[in-house]
Amino acid sequence: MTIGRVNPARTLELQGITGLGTVHYNLAEPAIIEHALQRGEGHLGQGGAFLCETGEFTGRSPKDKYTVRTASTEDTIWWDNTNEMSEAHFDVLHADMLEHMKGGDYFVQDVFCGADPAHRVDVRLVTELAWHNLFIRHMFRCPTPAEVDVFEPEFTVINCPGFMADPERHGCRSTTVIAVNIDKKVILVGNTQYAGENKKGIFGLMNYLLPEKGVMPMHCSANHVDGNPVDAAVFFGLSGTGKTTLSADPERTLVGDDEHGWTERGIFNFEGGCYAKTINLSAEAEPEIYATTKMFGTVIENMVYDPVSLALDFEDDSLTANMRCAYPLDYIPNASDTGLAGHPKNIVMLTCDAFGVMPPIARLTPAQAMYHFLSGFTAKAAGTERGVTEPQPTFSTCFGAPFMPRRPEVYGNLLREKIAKHGATCWLVNTGWTGGAYGAGSRMPIKATRALLTAALDGSLNEVTFRKDPNFGFDVPVDVPGVDSGLLDPRTTWSDPAAYDAQAKKLVDMFSDNFEQYVAYIDEDVKAVAIG
Repeated sequence: MTIGRVNPARTLELQGITGLGTVHYNLAEPAIIEHALQRGEGHLGQGGAFLCETGEFTGRSPKDKYTVRTASTEDTIWWDNTNEMSEAHFDVLHADMLEHMKGGDYFVQDVFCGADPAHRVDVRLVTELAWHNLFIRHMFRCPTPAEVDVFEPEFTVINCPGFMADPERHGCRSTTVIAVNIDKKVILVGNTQYAGENKKGIFGLMNYLLPEKGVMPMHCSANHVDGNPVDAAVFFGLSGTGKTTLSADPERTLVGDDEHGWTERGIFNFEGGCYAKTINLSAEAEPEIYATTKMFGTVIENMVYDPVSLALDFEDDSLTANMRCAYPLDYIPNASDTGLAGHPKNIVMLTCDAFGVMPPIARLTPAQAMYHFLSGFTAKAAGTERGVTEPQPTFSTCFGAPFMPRRPEVYGNLLREKIAKHGATCWLVNTGWTGGAYGAGSRMPIKATRALLTAALDGSLNEVTFRKDPNFGFDVPVDVPGVDSGLLDPRTTWSDPAAYDAQAKKLVDMFSDNFEQYVAYIDEDVKAVAIG
């Protein structure tokens, strides 16, 4: 049985997916929520939010993600950073998953990935769980009814949490599998309920396809001056560094919170929604995001809540520290209607430095920007994982290594070319610790971070006096109106300056050791940054 709206020439049966029970095509949010509740997939929370848990997997499974090695991908994929699967194993996996689906009810969403029609990808997502379909409607861009009637899926994602892979039969590591076949334009997901696999699989696909068109794909949030999309900014950063929080500025228009492309015309958002971390979320610090947790249809993932009042507990991380909410972009009051903006005038690279070494903001030269982009530094705080007893560096190239299928230099060179052509100013912002490392110092005040960012984005920060940082060589402001000048020199915030010097040397050495892998691929000016 078929329910919903679909291009009659592009049903699942015509794609070779046959023998299913009821197939629900392109249902809207209220209908999806009704099905999810009837199927016992979650509960209705305050304001009509949908409360759910993802079981064993509360985050991505990078060790279980594979790309199929083919003649066309042999020389284009960064295989040192990618698990490979053979074409033969993928074909068996695909056939077994289709067999698993027979007789079951499935939910289909036909969506666009990309606000720029010239560079978007048309994707069909087929899900076993109804609430995954709700998540997809939030996270991607939904076609109009007229567009649905003629929708031609270019890529198809099949997500079956109930399917368990066989490592020997399917050439994978465990019973969980995410397999990407670029040639066949199919992504298969099995044995994980974590909804983020849906969006990250497509994000990785965009990161593979766009560089061939001269488009720079970016793991970043973006905003622009209200009423002036030409004055845009992008915010690179790994999870937990503040991309979503800092881009949701009530004084600026939000373009998107996670994934964008930079074309010859400007930037465009890949998505139609936001997927924000909710741990320690507060109405005072992040009012726009906090408000979405009580809006109709917002997906609340892995949050503890009161069984009677259904009030959410933003501090209880007993299920996971990676608790999240997913909501459509228009739930943010000042979100862009188009998902488009001009070339960024400012590029902000966010790091959460748990070593307490980095200043709260620094201005980068183009060569320094490429160095820090390829480094992709943040730090794990002590106690965040079992066995982590002191801050540990995390270097994730391009601020998103798991999602970058090509060699890092491909993205680094694209970014450098865009910066050179359009004259963007680059900043490094530390949202981590000051006055000492994690456990001794304190978290950088978000009020100070916002004030420094505002000054950077409106251009006034360029007018203050700068000093040269002795550790990394970038420019650091000496005095900024409205910001405690003591914060601007991290060494002076430590009670023991000698201990700061030792910590700084340790971190610089970690940067240098990590960057060795790129030295053979970079220009002399970037190499000069790397070797000091």
